[in-house]
Formats: sequence, structure tokens, C-alpha cells
Amino acid sequence: MAEVLRRANESAAERAERLAGLSERMLNAGTKNDLLDLIELAFSEPPIEGDPGTLEALGRRYRDQLDEVMTLRDRVDKVARKGLPEAWAGDTSVLASDAVSAVGRAVSDMADAFAGGSRALITLADAIGDAQSQDSGGRGKLQQALNEIGSDREGFFDNLHENDEEEWDRKNAAHFASYGVGEMRKAVLAAGEARRVAARDLNKWASEARAGKMDSDELSPVDRLMLADASGAKGAAAEYNEILTANELERSGRAMDNLSPADRDRMELLMTNTKSPQEKAYLMKALAAGNSVDEIDEFAYKIQGKDPAWLQRHLSPINTQGDSLKNEGTNANGSNANTDDQTFDGQKWIQGGDGSEGTCVASSTVTARAMVDPLYALELTGGPSGQEDDPGAFRQRLVEEQHRLHTEGDGGANWGGMGPEGQERIADDAIGGATGDDYQRHDMNNADQRREVLTDVEKSVAEGKPVPVDVRSADGAHAMTIIGQEGDMLQIYNPWGTTTWVSEDDFINGHMGKASDGKLNDAYSVYVPQ
Repeated sequence: MAEVLRRANESAAERAERLAGLSERMLNAGTKNDLLDLIELAFSEPPIEGDPGTLEALGRRYRDQLDEVMTLRDRVDKVARKGLPEAWAGDTSVLASDAVSAVGRAVSDMADAFAGGSRALITLADAIGDAQSQDSGGRGKLQQALNEIGSDREGFFDNLHENDEEEWDRKNAAHFASYGVGEMRKAVLAAGEARRVAARDLNKWASEARAGKMDSDELSPVDRLMLADASGAKGAAAEYNEILTANELERSGRAMDNLSPADRDRMELLMTNTKSPQEKAYLMKALAAGNSVDEIDEFAYKIQGKDPAWLQRHLSPINTQGDSLKNEGTNANGSNANTDDQTFDGQKWIQGGDGSEGTCVASSTVTARAMVDPLYALELTGGPSGQEDDPGAFRQRLVEEQHRLHTEGDGGANWGGMGPEGQERIADDAIGGATGDDYQRHDMNNADQRREVLTDVEKSVAEGKPVPVDVRSADGAHAMTIIGQEGDMLQIYNPWGTTTWVSEDDFINGHMGKASDGKLNDAYSVYVPQ
């Protein structure tokens, strides 16, 4: 029973490693009975789980919904083309024309989600079917090996002597059996990777169902839709710069419902007095981060009437360009050529203000907190009044805050280095305090362990929760943050003041230097919200 429970809790990589050992032991089996024991052990391996027919049927059901979604999109387009009066809708005053435009984008997103979910499920069905066929083929080789030597066990005296023909049969059967277990191992790895990719894609599409995340009775459907649609950028970059993440939409809706009647009325009044959807979204983002209505009231006064560009500059430290995913190759040192500088009025969000200090852990944490808490971001960019546009003053405040967190995390002397316990503590306090999560460290010593944790990492960033990651080379270590995911690509913030994208393969197989100097390749720890 203990062996069964152990196998049930195994990862695909752990099971594959065990099967590789079993395959090797078969080749080295010294007697027929030893080989029979190993074949019996191989036959006891559980088959590849999953029902391809059910998965494919579910994928086709998602695909069938597309017809209805496309009909809805056509109806929305007709309304938009007719033109709308400058009428207000919702509880917090939204232009009807803006609402219809948001509906159109939401319906398009819905169509993408149904199509993407369908592809993920049908691809998984095919992969599981192929893995089950490969596993079955491997078991066929085991049976062939058993037929070669027979299932009758030898007695004590039979084992004392083995003639040439018996030795040939045993070794031949061992090769059949070893090959069969090798095929079973390949099937385990293929099914495991297929499940990981499907989980990644389905988690991403689930996070894209944005309007439904804000389940609040205190906001009208129009208000919820507009908040989910609000972005700090236009055009191709809009989807990369949505103000409210999936987690923030859910947390802000729940927080709104939990306010006292008086505070709820105040919050609705603050929302009504805003001048743009972006301004509304930042107020709800502030609520999601755990700020009180009194604090949000003061914040609302500071940002009231500001245009979207001002809001983006002061309240969102990361601005992702529409072409940021384009593969432009690498520089001579192995780092990515396509990187985006992250700045406030020309001053980078960079450790030490100029990259000279070793406060990478604290600096990554400061930027991650600013990403999820606009009040915190405005304190750094806008100063006490919230109105400043002074890069020099921003740099001073940024470095002071980096030093504060470095000290809280018991960082090293001369602003250099921080241990894992301190890093976990400040991530938990600074980032988790705004997202509502407990950050826990996961150490990774090989590619299999990095692959295993990747699903949790990608789910977190898809929901809008930054994930700190530590990388190293022979010369030292560095801390960065995983902040986004699109397909098999991960967006990395480097506290040298830049962002770029690396692939899952880069993360798993030791090519993370593309996000820094080309040398810091080995990702050895991540801090994942639980």
C-alpha cells in the first residue's frame, strides 16, 4: 500500500526517473528469476490516465459555442455602427458609447477564450491518446520478453547453471523488456508535458474571463465591464497593460461588498466623480491592495482629472510595448536584444538609482509592490503631494525605499546581497500584503524541478501576482521578477531597469541570462504565492 501511495504522489519526472532505473536494472539482471521480478514490477505500473474521447468532446463543445459568440459580436457591431448619444449608464456614470465599445472587446475576448480553450483540450486529447498508445506498445514489448523466456520460475538448482541458449534467451528478453519500459517512460513524460501545457493555457484563458471576476452586487454589469476593460495603453499594447489584473478584479469586488454602508456610499461617490475609466480602475486597484476608503479618498483627490498618460506614468511602473514579444535575437553577450526600459520621466526603476548597488532583491520587491498598489507607486513617483514630475526626487525616494526593504530583509553590508529567509519575508510582507497571498520559496536544483513548479508560476502571473525568481552563474547571483505570461513566454522584470521575455525552455534548461547579462542562466529559486 505504501508503494501505491508513493507512486500516486509522484510527479511525471520522478516516475520517469524511476522507470529509467528499472530499464537499466533489466539489462543487468543476472538470472531469469531476477528478470521476471522486474518485468512483473513493470507490468504493475499504472497506465497513462485520461479519457481522450471525453477531452475531445469537451473541446468540441467549447468550439461549438463560438457560433453563438460570433452572432453576439455581430449584434454589438450593429449597435456601435448606428451611433449612440452621449448618455450615461451604470452606477458610476459611464458613457454609453464607451460601454458598447467595451462590450465589443469583451465579446472578442470571449471568442478567443472559447477558441483557445477548445484548442487546449483537443490538443491534450490527442497527446494523451498518443501517450496511451506508446505506453501500450511498451507493455507489448514486456509481454514479448515474457514470451521469450516463459513465465515459469527456475528452482534453486536451475539457477546454478545456465547454458548458452538460456543465456541468449534471457539477454534477448532483457533487451525487449528494457526497450518496453523505455517506451513507457517516454509516454509518462509526454503525458506529463501535455498536461502541464494544457493547465498553463487553460489557466491563462480562465484569467482572461475578466468581467466575471468582479462578482459584486454593489456595481452594475456595465461598471464591472468597464473596469475590466480599462487599460493604460492603446492599440496592440492595450492587452499587456490592463490596469486591473484578474486577482485585483476579484479582490476589489469582494472588498466593495465587505465595506460598511457608509464607506460603500463614499466609494461609489469617488467613482462617480472620476473623469475616465482609467481613473476609476486605479481607485478599485487601490481597494484591491487593501487600502482603506480614507486612504483612497486622499488618493482620489491627487489623481482626479489626470489624463490616462499621467496615470500610467505615475501609477504603473511597468509599461509593456506592443512589439515586446518580437524575437530580435540576442546581443553579443547572450542577452536579449529586445528589451524595454522601465522609467519614470527618464529615470529607470533600477537598483541603487543607477545600477551600482547590490540591492536586487529589495529593488525587485519595491517594483513588484508598486505594480499591485497604486498608492505605493504614487508615493514614489509623485511625492507627498502626488503631483511631482521630478525624476531626481523620484530617484531619491526609490533608493530610500530600496534601502528600507534591504534593511528589513537583513540584507548585507554596503547594500549588497540578501539571504533567502529575508527575501521570502519581504516578498510576503510587501507583495503578499497587497495581493492577499503568502509567498513561499521553492528551490530548484534541476530542469525537472523547474518544469514541475512552472504551472504554479504561470498561474500566479496570469492572475497578476508577481513571482520573484533568483538566478545565478559561476560569478554570483541576482534577483528578478516574473511578471507576465503569454503562451510559452515569460515576461521578466530585471531591477537593472528593464523588462524582456524569455521562453519556458529558457527557464527550464538554463538560459535565463537572456534577461540579464547572458551569464546568469540558472534559475534556482522562485517565491510563489500560495
